[in-house]
Amino acid sequence: MHHSPISEAHLLQQQNFRYATKAFDASRKIPAATWAALEETLILSPSSFGLQPWKFLVVEDAAVREKLMAVSWGQRQVVDASHFVVFAIKKNVGQKEIDAFIDRMVAVRGGTKEDLEPYRQMMIGSVVNGPIAPMVNEWAARQAYIALGNLMTSAALLGLDTCPLEGFDPSQYNEILGLDAQGLAAVVACPVGYRSPEDKYAGAPKVRFEAKDLIVKI
Repeated sequence: MHHSPISEAHLLQQQNFRYATKAFDASRKIPAATWAALEETLILSPSSFGLQPWKFLVVEDAAVREKLMAVSWGQRQVVDASHFVVFAIKKNVGQKEIDAFIDRMVAVRGGTKEDLEPYRQMMIGSVVNGPIAPMVNEWAARQAYIALGNLMTSAALLGLDTCPLEGFDPSQYNEILGLDAQGLAAVVACPVGYRSPEDKYAGAPKVRFEAKDLIVKI
């Protein structure tokens, strides 16, 4: 018999608890151990080939967050949430990043680079010389969204609130955070914290189509 670490009811309860939080309680901070677990969750996020074409920028500096809010259509979540994460892609992922990943695989799992050469060639054949190459930055952005979803679900399971944010000027984020010089580009962001008791959206019913309109069984 399958024993689930959490019950189906608990999972769905926390999925229903989650919503795109419009107003955060600026006075409440996430405990350090809880935030450390969420950072580890980001690190554990899956990605195509396992390549992890990203950096997660945890913006702690209040002045920087004020600057980011100014280029995020004034959305207060950027400054009011306990924590603010910007998901940046590594631009133009290529052989250098693949080789660094192969080195990391050897360090973690043992074996040799020679053992991994077929996998390395497969990645080069897809990412550098193959179908991913012309759209490698869009591909990397799709990976970043996997990590975003993982963060949001993990936060909800811990009773924390999030709001995925695309409503910002990416070029301004890149400038404020000094990303261009690092070969990075901001693609999406996510405040994490505690909803404000004043947020009228918190109790609103979720607007979702019915299962029959969304789930197709073949």
